[in-house]
Amino acid sequence: MFSYFLTEGTADAGNMGAMGGMSTIIMLVILFVAMYFIVIRPQKKQEREKAQMLNGLQVGDEITTIGGIIGKVISIKEETCMIETGKDKTRIRILKSAVSHVDVKAEDAQP
Repeated sequence: MFSYFLTEGTADAGNMGAMGGMSTIIMLVILFVAMYFIVIRPQKKQEREKAQMLNGLQVGDEITTIGGIIGKVISIKEETCMIETGKDKTRIRILKSAVSHVDVKAEDAQP
């Protein structure tokens, strides 16, 4: 009689283990989906917006670099651009990827 309870208890534990494994998989899938919508998707959106901003960069735009330098774009090449900054029109060559944001677009600055 004791062996009957022992084997029946093992069968129930086996069924519970399978259900526990399935719930773990479901929870992992839900966690991955949540991480996608909370972390990955917004990051890809920011990358896409930054790429659009860099591709739309024009001569005459006033920009701020990631280092905090504010200047006006005077020439653009494939990977670099030249900016003028300060009263004495100091020219600095920077990587386009170093542009943090465009403060004033060229067409907005001209009256």
